Amino acid sequence: MILIFDLDDTLYDELTYVRSGFRAVAEWGERALGLAVDASFAQLNEIHDRDGRGRIFDVWLNGRAPVREAVRAYRHHTPHIKLWDSARHVLSTFRDRPLYIVTDGHKVVQDKKLTALQVRRHVRHAYITHRYGVAHAKPSTFCFELIARREGRPLSDLVYVGDNPAKDFVGLNAAGAHTIRVLTGQHRNVTARPGFDAQHRLHHLDLLPSLLKELSP
Repeated sequence: MILIFDLDDTLYDELTYVRSGFRAVAEWGERALGLAVDASFAQLNEIHDRDGRGRIFDVWLNGRAPVREAVRAYRHHTPHIKLWDSARHVLSTFRDRPLYIVTDGHKVVQDKKLTALQVRRHVRHAYITHRYGVAHAKPSTFCFELIARREGRPLSDLVYVGDNPAKDFVGLNAAGAHTIRVLTGQHRNVTARPGFDAQHRLHHLDLLPSLLKELSP
């Protein structure tokens, strides 16, 4: 079997990236606007925790500077993030298998995450779907088909481990691949629509080896 992982909230805690980005934006705010770093960082977190994502920088800046400048500082910063211990263990355990990553998101952002996590050394390739066009983001199976062709194997030999039932599994379920949902991160309590959930669920990645033994022919 070919083992493929999502990135955000599957191999590491995405909220740590968000907090890291807010710190970078707060530091930009000090340089560009003379704002106190710690106060700005606290405000950004407060807006995020209260309102969710969407207009965080608009609210924080309140017209003091173009929002695009804050967005650029966020997207282009070098993130302070790390793999979960369970992710590091799983990647090491299955190092002799074909391992891949398929992740959605802004090309620069996802590339910087992969670099900061030093995860490329564990996998044959990390596919950032947006490099192939937004139309090929999940639930599209485009990047998974690239992996299957690269390995000379059918989609039914693919196992995808992700966390977001809104998009991670529905396309692969229909294509005959194996899907596993790890109940971590912001989507852990989400109830999936019919047909959208993974075929298997795990509370954490440490349980993956035993499940794969059951799935192996």
